[in-house]
Amino acid sequence: MTDMTAKASANYSQAMVDRLTAEYTANPVRATVDALADEFDKTPRSIISKLSALGIYVKAERVTKRGEPVVRKDELVAQVQASIGRELPSLAKMTKVDLTNLIEFFDAA
Repeated sequence: MTDMTAKASANYSQAMVDRLTAEYTANPVRATVDALADEFDKTPRSIISKLSALGIYVKAERVTKRGEPVVRKDELVAQVQASIGRELPSLAKMTKVDLTNLIEFFDAA
């Protein structure tokens, strides 16, 4: 009977892992991942996977087209309800723009 299991191959040497760790912890941005991928002749996804396995990868925050952080509508509803001190189920039907305007109104008052 032959052994059909794949042999584990080391895709990253210890020196490469040390360099990945040092470079990424110093500057944890996508540009660093891309530079390391070019340097080690790996794909950026491979570098991200290795950094994730090492527990040091920091996921990029989602932003809107204007560069602002993404805010969920239910978070805005919770903010308005906290401002007025009541739970209003119909607030969830308002648009995000209207909810934001309402929050600004309560903050100014």
